[in-house]
Amino acid sequence: MQLLTVDCLSATYGAVRVLHDVSLDVSEGELVALIGPNGAGKTTLLRAISRLVETEGSIAFDGHELTSLSPQKVVGLGVIQCAEGRQLFPDMTVNDNLELGAYLRSSKDGIRADRERIYELFPILRNRRRQRAGTMSGGEQQMLAIGRALMSSPRILLLDEPSFGISPILVERIFAVIRQLNEEGLTTLVVEQNAGLALEISTRAYVLEAGSIALSGSSGEVASNKAVRESYLGL
Repeated sequence: MQLLTVDCLSATYGAVRVLHDVSLDVSEGELVALIGPNGAGKTTLLRAISRLVETEGSIAFDGHELTSLSPQKVVGLGVIQCAEGRQLFPDMTVNDNLELGAYLRSSKDGIRADRERIYELFPILRNRRRQRAGTMSGGEQQMLAIGRALMSSPRILLLDEPSFGISPILVERIFAVIRQLNEEGLTTLVVEQNAGLALEISTRAYVLEAGSIALSGSSGEVASNKAVRESYLGL
């Protein structure tokens, strides 16, 4: 079943059109990658889905048309974004940042259980739970950002550049968790500059270039495309 459907979506910043009739879909339980060069519009597309950018076209999620909804209502439907740059509250503790991810939830037992689950996925966060987020390493902050997103109980997780600015060892751990979460049933759309990693963990992929979808298919098909191998995989 298609959970997210983007149809003929366009977006502008002032007089500049950033997205041009973009169409893509993500089925329930899938892990889909969106790759492309810097400036292609990948982050704009995620922001559009979250209703942080004005658009033309359609964005449907589980039967709901998102273009008429506020960002808060989109979050309430379970469309949760882990933004580029992490966007944490640096002067607040790890635990407080996680708690803010659950601000729309009311079940204390559910919140407690999800926080414990996040500490199991990222044990370092348990050790740092009383530490201010701004004093942590980039990789630890990215783990916290993903954890905060998970505290919102997502039905689909939108990940924007989860490997950016992180050491290779922590990137490996973070992507192992992303894969594990998907294997447990979490639908995920990941924007990632590291095309090799994105294609390795995903089932399908889209290539966004100059605001338009240039290529789509199974991750294996996209990875074997000559232009992708030369431009994104260095082969």
